[in-house]
Amino acid sequence: MKTIDRILQIIKRDGAVTAKQLAEELKITTMGARQHLQGMEDDGVLAFEDVKVKVGRPTRHWSLTKKGHGQFADRHGELTIQVIDAIEAIFGQDGVEKVTAEREQQTLSLYQKALARCNSIEDKLEELVKLREQEGYMAELEKTDSGYRLIENHCPICKAAERCPSLCKSELSIFQTLLGKEFEIKRREHIILGERRCTYDIKHLSSPNL
Repeated sequence: MKTIDRILQIIKRDGAVTAKQLAEELKITTMGARQHLQGMEDDGVLAFEDVKVKVGRPTRHWSLTKKGHGQFADRHGELTIQVIDAIEAIFGQDGVEKVTAEREQQTLSLYQKALARCNSIEDKLEELVKLREQEGYMAELEKTDSGYRLIENHCPICKAAERCPSLCKSELSIFQTLLGKEFEIKRREHIILGERRCTYDIKHLSSPNL
C-alpha cells in the first residue's frame, strides 16, 4: 500500500493526527510525514487545525476533508439512490419501506447464522465486527467501563442512508435483535449527521459491567 493510502487509512480510523504521531505510526521522519501531509492538503483531501497547548507553539492536527472521506468506497452510491428514487416513484414510500425491511431480514439472517456458534457476548461482537469489516465499515470493538463500543469508521452505504434514513434505523434494529433484549444499544455518533464515524454503546441491562 502506498504511503498516501496508508495515511488516509490511519486518519480515517483514528481521526485527526499530528505529523509526529503519523511519523511514529509509519516509522518515517517527522519531516517526511509533514511533506506527505502538506501534499495531501494541496490536493484537498486533508485540512489542518492548530490546537493550543500549555507550553510552546500550537500543535497542528490533520483530518480528512469531505474530498478525503470521498476517497473511501461508497458502494455504488449514486446508482443506489437512483434505484430508491425509482422504487418510490412506482410504489410510493411504502414500497421503499418494504425494500428496506426485506434487506433487514436478509442481513439479519446472514448475521444470525454467523453468530450461531458464538457463546459469549464478546464472541458475538467480535464476529459481528468481522462481518462489518468485510462489508467495508472499517469496524472495531472497544471495551468500556459499562460494556462495549462498536465503532464503524466508514459507511459504505452513506449516500443511500442519507436518501433513505430507515436504512440506519434498520441497522440499529439488526444489532438489537442479534444481542437480545437484555442488552441496551445506543448510537452515540452518526456519520450522516456530520460526525466522522458511527459508534454504538452496548451494555447489559442487569449489570453495570459485562
